[in-house]
Amino acid sequence: MNFTLEHEREEDGRWLAEVPELPGVLAYGETAAEAMVKAEALALRVLAERLEHNEAGPQAISILIPAA
Repeated sequence: MNFTLEHEREEDGRWLAEVPELPGVLAYGETAAEAMVKAEALALRVLAERLEHNEAGPQAISILIPAA
């Protein structure tokens, strides 16, 4: 399964990063890097929860970070 980590700057100056393939996986940060790290960690937590609760079976994953 492939996931994309996207980020953009909000009008208020904060950075927002999200993994569109995983609903609800988004995070804010003061920098793009901070937001992306938070979103990636959250995505991994969501995937771990799915495995622990038998909502998904084991599978290969990759996270793509597009060039800015």
